[in-house]
Amino acid sequence: MLLRAISAAALVSVCLSGCAGKPNLNGASLKTSFAATMPAHGPVHANDPVALSPVAWMRPGSPFGLAGRDIVVSSFSDISLANKEVVLSFDDGPVPGKTESILATLDEFGVKATFLMVGEMAKSHPDIAKKVVADGHSIGSHTYRHPNLRSLSFDQAMSEISRGANAVATATDTDAAFFRFPYLADTGRLRHALDSRGMVIMDVQVDSKDYFKDSPAIVASRTMDALRHRGSGIILMHDIHKRTANMLPALLTQLKAEGYKVVHLRYKKPDEKPMLMAGII
Repeated sequence: MLLRAISAAALVSVCLSGCAGKPNLNGASLKTSFAATMPAHGPVHANDPVALSPVAWMRPGSPFGLAGRDIVVSSFSDISLANKEVVLSFDDGPVPGKTESILATLDEFGVKATFLMVGEMAKSHPDIAKKVVADGHSIGSHTYRHPNLRSLSFDQAMSEISRGANAVATATDTDAAFFRFPYLADTGRLRHALDSRGMVIMDVQVDSKDYFKDSPAIVASRTMDALRHRGSGIILMHDIHKRTANMLPALLTQLKAEGYKVVHLRYKKPDEKPMLMAGII
């Protein structure tokens, strides 16, 4: 057990030493860089894709990949995760440089996330907001100005939520069906009102606490420790911090090393027919 803990810590350290800056899209692939840190998958055979290509296990759809299944949801209750399944979520963006860096890493590892955008940020950076959609990620809102909704009246809170959702929808040209409460400060009345309007409230099971001024290595280690304790869950991160962009390759590498799968949430309006597609339930 001690040896395993030391190995895991060493892996995170090695990964972070190579990802201190923004991913270089014109240089070496993140897949190639991080594949070298991964443990072996056992005996090598001629028809083994890992033997044929050191990054084959990261390709979308590969049996060795980090990408898991899609879950089509109409409400939070539809988000039922099995052991070792995680949902990646990012709040507060988009922010130039940082959001694009995170998008590049997610693309390199072949996984999708849910971005809960602040309305005024999406309005200020619509090109980045649209890129999130173009890259195949799910979109949600996070109010317009990120206030603590418990400090507002019900009508004020609902107005702030609606304004934020409309701003994100306008910036992305898509429905902003997912929603997360700023500071996770909800109320029963607000939750009921949003649920009745068909919005999917995104709660959190694993808080990376990347808003603390810790090193990327500490953020990645803390997140993995919390996840190991729970076994699965929705991970909260923020695409406004450089430390988050820097630590993400190490986190994804460690998730893969420990056999986790990244689940992609896809919204379905309650009155729509179920999607009959392979891999979607």
